[in-house]
Amino acid sequence: MGQPVVHFEIIGAEPAKLRSYYGELFGWEFDTADAATEAVSEPGNYGFVDANTTGGGINGGVGGGEGYEGRVLFYVQVPNVEAALEKAESLGGKHLMGPEGTPGNLVVGRFTDPEGHLIGVAGTE
Repeated sequence: MGQPVVHFEIIGAEPAKLRSYYGELFGWEFDTADAATEAVSEPGNYGFVDANTTGGGINGGVGGGEGYEGRVLFYVQVPNVEAALEKAESLGGKHLMGPEGTPGNLVVGRFTDPEGHLIGVAGTE
């Protein structure tokens, strides 16, 4: 069985404006809190989107801040973030971040595929 996509992120320089935009556009509601790591967003400036407000879609988040590179990213759930990052690299990808976060709660990492597309992996190990 394959690994599911479990989270999306929209990161930009002005996260409050992005949350307002996507809230108005799609009816999303945000719970602003800290992201799993400052590598993802400024502390206190990450708006979690609960799947209940995405019409049954996946959970997500909109955040960032000054100095954060704009991107749209999805995360795939994996049993072990470090192992997934190592495998991605062994297959021709490039390890960019992680594992970072709190084991037992949420651990994340990022890599680029062989063509340079940014992908996230997430787990709880």
